[in-house]
Amino acid sequence: MADLKQRLQSDLTEAIRSRDEVTAATLRMALTAIRSGEVAGTVARELSDDEVLAVLGKEGKKRREAATAFADAGRTEQSARELAELAVLEGYLPQQLSDDDLAALVTSAIADAASSGATGMAAMGRVMKAVQPQVAGRAEGGRIAAEVKRQLAAG
Repeated sequence: MADLKQRLQSDLTEAIRSRDEVTAATLRMALTAIRSGEVAGTVARELSDDEVLAVLGKEGKKRREAATAFADAGRTEQSARELAELAVLEGYLPQQLSDDDLAALVTSAIADAASSGATGMAAMGRVMKAVQPQVAGRAEGGRIAAEVKRQLAAG
């Protein structure tokens, strides 16, 4: 069994014993999403730690978007619960890149793309393709795309 999935299961047991309802509910939801990923497709298989991290990242994104939607609708209690669930999930995700680190990676990728002849907004696909593997779950795609657009428009 993947180490991260095993850690999630043991943390769920601990949360249930300590009667931490938010953590227990969040970990149950995360493990359910992981199990769904394992049985998706034609053959059931066990997810690797990287795939489990990807599932947790998707779940975290859902929580972030739901919290924003609830806050915009004036439902502060629901928004607070979603943010609490997000905080639990973030404990298992890698540290997010700072804006400065992301900007440095994008600047480097733009320089590489420019050396091969691609400039302006036409280079966005090449730059995104170069930056995505370097970031690997430490920043959301929308955040990366916004930084690429900002630098290409400025440059």
